[in-house]
Amino acid sequence: MHVFLTGGSGQTGPAVVSELLAGGHTVTALARSDTAAARLRALGATPHRGSLDDLDSLRGGAEAADGVLHMAYGGDFSDLDDMARRDRTAIETLGGPLEGSGRPLVVTSGTLVLPEGRVGGERDAPDEAGLAAFRVAGERACLDLAARGVRAVVVRLATTVHGPGDHGFVPMLVATARRTGVSAYVGDGANRWPAVHRGDAAVLFRLALEKAPAGSVLHGVDESGVTLRSVAEAIGRGLGLPAASVTPEEAVTHFGNPFMARVYAFDGPASSARTRELLGWSPHRPTLIEDLTHGDYFTAPQA
Repeated sequence: MHVFLTGGSGQTGPAVVSELLAGGHTVTALARSDTAAARLRALGATPHRGSLDDLDSLRGGAEAADGVLHMAYGGDFSDLDDMARRDRTAIETLGGPLEGSGRPLVVTSGTLVLPEGRVGGERDAPDEAGLAAFRVAGERACLDLAARGVRAVVVRLATTVHGPGDHGFVPMLVATARRTGVSAYVGDGANRWPAVHRGDAAVLFRLALEKAPAGSVLHGVDESGVTLRSVAEAIGRGLGLPAASVTPEEAVTHFGNPFMARVYAFDGPASSARTRELLGWSPHRPTLIEDLTHGDYFTAPQA
C-alpha cells in the first residue's frame, strides 16, 4: 500500500513510518520544513511539501495514495475553536479524493475525549464539554466519511504515548519536578491515565490501515489506568526528589496554567478490549513505569 501520512516527523510519526516500511508499504509524508523533509528521507519516506493549511497539497497527497493516515495536529492552543476547524477542514480535504473508493483514512484522536471517572470503551461517545472537546469535530468528520465510501477509522491514542525521545505530558512532569524540587500529583493521586508504548501504537496504526472496518473507533491503549501518584513517585525516584500532593488550586501554579492542572488531575482510564479482538493487536513493549525506571526520561534533553 502507498500511504500518505501527516505528522510523520512528529513524536509518534517516525515510529509509524518505520513500522509501515517494515510491513512492506511505501510512505509519502507531509513536510512543512526542510528539517522535517530531511528527517523523513532518513527514515525512508518520500517528503511531500506542504502544511495542514495547504489544502491543495493535502488533496494531492491523498489522490496519489492507496490509504491516508492523518496524525498531525496543531495551531494556536489559545484558540481551540480554530484548531478544531483547521483539523476538520484537513480531514474533509484528505477524505474527498477517497470517496467511493473504499480506501482507508485513519485519523488520530485521543482518549482524553472520553467522559471522566469511568473506564472508557471504543463504543463510548466523546464528551462534547470535556477536556479534549476540541478533538471531537475531527472524529466526526472522519466517521462521516464512512457513509461516502471511505474506510474511515479513528484511533484514540492513550493520554501518554511513551518511549525513547518522548516530549509529551510525562517529560513535562519531569521538567516541572526539576524546576520546583517536588514531583507532584493532584489530591490523592488516584486519578488514572491510559498508556501505550510508541512502538505498540505504531503497530496499531499499521493494522488500522490494513484491515480495520469502516466506521471503527480504536483505542491505542496498553495499560488501562496508571495512577498519577505512581507516575510522580517514579519521577521522584529517578530525580532523587520527594513526591508530594498539591491541591487543585495549588496545581494551577505548580503546573503553570489551569489547563495543565486539569490534565494532571484528569481521571480517564480506557479499555482497548474491542480493538485487540477486532485487529489481533497485542501490545508487548515496556510499561510506562518500566520506561520511567529504565528509559531515557532523566537523561534526555529537558522538555
